Amino acid sequence: MNQLFPIFIKLNQIHTLLVGGGNVAMEKFQALVSNDNALNLNIVAKEIVPEFEMLIKQYPQIKLNIRPFEINDLENMQLVIAATNNRELNEQLRELTTFNNILFNAADKPELCDFYLGSIVKKGDLKVAISTNGKSPTIAKRIKELLNEMLPEEIDETLSLMSAYREQLKGDFEYKVKKLNEHTKNILRHER
Repeated sequence: MNQLFPIFIKLNQIHTLLVGGGNVAMEKFQALVSNDNALNLNIVAKEIVPEFEMLIKQYPQIKLNIRPFEINDLENMQLVIAATNNRELNEQLRELTTFNNILFNAADKPELCDFYLGSIVKKGDLKVAISTNGKSPTIAKRIKELLNEMLPEEIDETLSLMSAYREQLKGDFEYKVKKLNEHTKNILRHER
């Protein structure tokens, strides 16, 4: 049974820690910065691949510590992502984050995770997250490709127009929802 509750986090308003410096950590880093390049991120890695280190230098607000993880690295953190191949460290991070009420994700270890990083479809201000409850990232990727093809390029312009229309509407919440539903019912009709 899928019990995931989808939320969108404002990464620039919370403190995130990424533990790891290899290719998987670089992939997680790219996912984070592609969603908010102004995020508050600390990275701790015993070693780091040169491509990842060069990439980090493009984001001056990101703090990089090339050394082993230390418990005080969790201070003020609200989100921790482990991208290491060190099972003991991942399990230690799981315990510490649980004790400190910090949300935790371990790459490729769904049993240790509080949340998953889903596939993201992004067109301007529209963002759609896709999850398969950790069962098939490949299927999530295929659905992402399908949605990218289906969603019109002008969707961002449509969102701006709808926002302006919503601001002009007078009446209670129920009336506004009814009018917005009437106005948008044909927007995404797929012609065959």
